[in-house]
Amino acid sequence: MEVVTRTIQINSEGENDVIDITQQLSNIVKESNIEKGIVIIFVSGSTAGITTIEYEPGLIHDFPAMLSRIVPKNIEYKHDNTWHDGNGHSHVRASLIGPSLTIPILQGKLTLGTWQQIVILEMDTRSRNRNVILQIMGE
Repeated sequence: MEVVTRTIQINSEGENDVIDITQQLSNIVKESNIEKGIVIIFVSGSTAGITTIEYEPGLIHDFPAMLSRIVPKNIEYKHDNTWHDGNGHSHVRASLIGPSLTIPILQGKLTLGTWQQIVILEMDTRSRNRNVILQIMGE
């Protein structure tokens, strides 16, 4: 079994930024020459998440709106009382989404559905530079 590790840098615009990274990841998987296996995709940081979504204008609006309903900004967060940085809701939202995905690789390609893209969700209150680490394992 071979293991290939790569890191890409993503620059976000701040809270509610939804960034499609599917093509970048597909290219890296192709360049790895691994025909069957898995890729683990991990975004570093406690205020960002990674998931799959149909990357289209309606859902790019709907997904952050859903997070706002589930984890509103305008309530008390003990994190804000501790650090006074106003992003307690960002940490809670990111923990709900999670920092990683695992996707099977078949015939050298990610096994995504027709309308399924991989996205980084920025939940911090300011723009951030994010590292996305890929570990591609297989043969």
